[in-house]
Parts: sequence; structure tokens; C-alpha cells
Amino acid sequence: MSMNAQANGDSTPVQKGEDDKYLVDIFTPPKALPSPKESLEAVKGSVKGKMLARMKKEAVDCPVKLRAVSFLECFTCPNFNRRVRGKVGCKGLPLAPKQES
Repeated sequence: MSMNAQANGDSTPVQKGEDDKYLVDIFTPPKALPSPKESLEAVKGSVKGKMLARMKKEAVDCPVKLRAVSFLECFTCPNFNRRVRGKVGCKGLPLAPKQES
């Protein structure tokens, strides 16, 4: 049993959903990672205040981009499936390259 499960009084570990290829841990780095402006604009109407501030401070090791990204960037990714108890379900599909204008 993990320390988190014991602390929460919950003995069931987080299970991958049927659409999840990866189950990624959310962590808080010593210094917040930068969030792209596109991600901020995408959540502007739906997420506000303390929740947005917390999302900006959290990060995940992205299995698709193969680097650490801010949780806000992960949240707006088409591969994002769900967030449950400190873990993110990721579909793991390849991302389309960005179009240059």
C-alpha cells in the first residue's frame, strides 16, 4: 500500500481508464514551469482563481512530448483524459506538429 493511500484512508490504487495508455504522476517542481499562452487562453472562461494558480504550479512528465510540462499545458492537450487523486490519464497518441503562420 502506498503512502498516499494510507494517508487518505483509501486502499484502492488509481486504475487506468479504458482510453488511457499512460497514468502519469502530478508533481510540484521547485520552480513553476512556464505555461503557453494558448493553454491559458483555452481555460480562461472555465477555470479561475485558486484552481488556476494551483494548475500553473504543478507539472507532469509528459510521455508524448518526452519532457516535463506544466499541468496547464497537459490539461489543454488533446491526449488529456482525466485527473484523479494526483494522477493524469493520458491517451498517448502522437500530436500533430504546430502550424507556422
